[in-house]
Amino acid sequence: MRGRTSAVLAGTVAGCALAACGGAGAVSSTTAPSDSSHARSASVSSSTSSSPATTARARATQLGSPRLTRDATSTAPTNFVPAVTWRGQTAVYVARRPNLALISLNQKLVGLHLHSGTVDAGATGYRFGPAILGSERARVVAGFNGGFKLDTHSGGFYSGGRTGAALSPGLGSIVTYTDGSTDIGAWHEGVPAAGHTVSSVRQNLRLLVSGGHIASTVSCVICWGPTLGGTATPARGGLGITAAGNLIWAGGEHLSVLALAQALRSARVVRAVELDINPEWVAGYLYGHRGGRGAPAAVAVVPGQPGVPGQFLTPDSRDFFSVVAR
Repeated sequence: MRGRTSAVLAGTVAGCALAACGGAGAVSSTTAPSDSSHARSASVSSSTSSSPATTARARATQLGSPRLTRDATSTAPTNFVPAVTWRGQTAVYVARRPNLALISLNQKLVGLHLHSGTVDAGATGYRFGPAILGSERARVVAGFNGGFKLDTHSGGFYSGGRTGAALSPGLGSIVTYTDGSTDIGAWHEGVPAAGHTVSSVRQNLRLLVSGGHIASTVSCVICWGPTLGGTATPARGGLGITAAGNLIWAGGEHLSVLALAQALRSARVVRAVELDINPEWVAGYLYGHRGGRGAPAAVAVVPGQPGVPGQFLTPDSRDFFSVVAR
């Protein structure tokens, strides 16, 4: 959520608290891949420090690039189907509906990177900056939007030892640890887990889904951010985690708060955070690698999404997440 809605949110929320590019409503019928189809991720879950350096480009060249399947580039409605393969296994699944898409991420094969934008939280001083660059490009498989503008005081931002906005207890938090795993929960009420060193944290509002239950406040539209024109069904995005540790991103162009929550729950999510809302600021991409030649090719995930200029491959003003093959 950008620009003209920022001032409204600051007051209101406070009161409401490519194939073979190798090397609406709820979707109650859409089910995520069974937890057994994703290898169980490493234990996640409290000190904060910077993460190790990203994998060298030489290693990426040796192992090749992740590969998109034909289903990844299709626009036809489908339940979860393989979208990205890596090391002979499915790393990413995708599901599409007319106004909604979901991505399922196997944390044993991919990792989440929190990027700082040129404005939120600033172009320099963070581990991952306002564009997908360098060694990330050889391994990136997906990318999607971050949270509300930081000046709305809807949540904090921390990355690599630097705080861009203060972290607040109880807020929904996407926490990535230095072992490369990510968990989602309420800050100091489930995350961070003892014995794990934090690499990054992005907070946004209270949890949309907690303990497998949808928040009781979903009927309060303004509690989940002011929308352009006051509509109850703007573009919305969110990120959740299953009991087995698979990450699920969901986004759509015309979703109520309840519809977003139900879509995440249909994918077996037990905890989830709403991310940004409103058109042009909700976007998800898969990336093909053209056989390792040139920049990655972005494939839009959400049907009809306006998209983000540069598709996260050129500097963006807002924070976002990239998903990179391990």
